[in-house]
Amino acid sequence: MDEVLASVAETIKNFAVIYLVDITEVPDFNTMFELYDPLTVMFFFRNEYMMFDLGTGNNNKINWVLNDKQEFIDIIETVYRGARRGERRGVRRG
Repeated sequence: MDEVLASVAETIKNFAVIYLVDITEVPDFNTMFELYDPLTVMFFFRNEYMMFDLGTGNNNKINWVLNDKQEFIDIIETVYRGARRGERRGVRRG
């Protein structure tokens, strides 16, 4: 997933920024967002986390490896478009 994140950073730079967080350094953040997995991707827009539906039952984070760069870009674009429209909790991907 690190490779996918690094490879899409330049492509998405006009509408998204990727931050890597060492969860051992921010225990309050872990508790607040229930970060227990070795990999978690979350989306924020204007300092609020975005909820989205990928059909997994977990609507506020991705906690599995995405190997497809274009699929990840598509997810980011979908979340961004929903956030811009004000759909903080209603972004769905079909």
